Amino acid sequence: MRGNMFEFKIFKKSKISRARMGLLKTEHGLVETPCLAPVATQAVVKTLTSEETKETGSQILICNTFHLRLKPGENIVKKAGGLHKFMNWKRPLMTDSGGFQVFSLGFGKDFGIGKVLKKNVNGEKIEFGQQPKFLKITQDGVYFQSFLDGKKLFLGPKESIKIQEKLGADIIFAFDECSPPVADYEYVKNSLLKTHHWAKICLQVKKTEQALFGIIQGGRYKNLRQESAKFIGSMPFDGFGIGGEFGSDENQMSKMLEIVLRELPEQKPRHLLGIGYLKDIPKIIKAGIDIFDCNVPTHYARRGIAFTSVGKKDMGQKRFLKDKFPLDKKCSCSVCRSYQRNYISHLFQAKEITALKLLTFHNLYFFNKYIEEIKKKIKQGGF
Repeated sequence: MRGNMFEFKIFKKSKISRARMGLLKTEHGLVETPCLAPVATQAVVKTLTSEETKETGSQILICNTFHLRLKPGENIVKKAGGLHKFMNWKRPLMTDSGGFQVFSLGFGKDFGIGKVLKKNVNGEKIEFGQQPKFLKITQDGVYFQSFLDGKKLFLGPKESIKIQEKLGADIIFAFDECSPPVADYEYVKNSLLKTHHWAKICLQVKKTEQALFGIIQGGRYKNLRQESAKFIGSMPFDGFGIGGEFGSDENQMSKMLEIVLRELPEQKPRHLLGIGYLKDIPKIIKAGIDIFDCNVPTHYARRGIAFTSVGKKDMGQKRFLKDKFPLDKKCSCSVCRSYQRNYISHLFQAKEITALKLLTFHNLYFFNKYIEEIKKKIKQGGF
């Protein structure tokens, strides 16, 4: 803890799993965990105002250092009074360090893959020493090329922390390399050493009272995950992020989280970066994760998908034009109280952007309520 700006307390644990409830105290308010941190990459949850995002029950958002560096630039945000004032969000904020873009704009772009490997890449492997086509990874940091104007941009641990300090989120993350799922052992091992080296620098250069989370990497390799958890867990971070990929086997994630969390200090918060499909949430929380960010509710909404108590519904389908029910009969969000499926489906057919807003609101509300139900079980000692 650093002063009274940041504090985390665990007040309830499940009797049948590692699930726990905690209270995160920040300068901009409290966060009851476990919780979802909706993705607000460019200082906005796409299609929603900050007021609407609050109404979905969202407690904390995560913005992105790399994208905000490109536009509008951290100096503009700082002059506006920091991210909270800039986007009129009065609750806690996080900023990701830009480490994920090392993957997504690098090998992820080269191979057309995400963190979770969903397609065959013809057995291709990324080996130690191999570089992505569109950026260069060095021991000191990463040379990017802006996708806006083609200008070169260097981002390393010092630069990432300096940008995040100007952005002014309550919680910031150490700069890391998110290694690709097709990287071989030697590549991931050396990537991990860079991440650990950068973690030391991040701690050394940070000047503000913002909470700083270190990031555990190691890919799908158990011994590297354990090594990273021990190393990062022994450092004076305020909390910990768990990044990267866990392999294509869904059960592997739970096993890997168990290995990682066993090595981390019990009393500090744990954040799982970039994972949060509905089916994953129970596993994540049972493993002992406190916060997780994911763009699933918002990303799916913009493609016409509503999450409901009886499964996903594609509101782009014409059959819903004759459906007079709400998106979810059991949902009490303002969208389900006020609009019918036929109207929302019509908006999609007519390509009206209000459809995206209505579904985004409902999906975030649905995810947050889903997590609230889990919390009730934990409070009773279950789950």
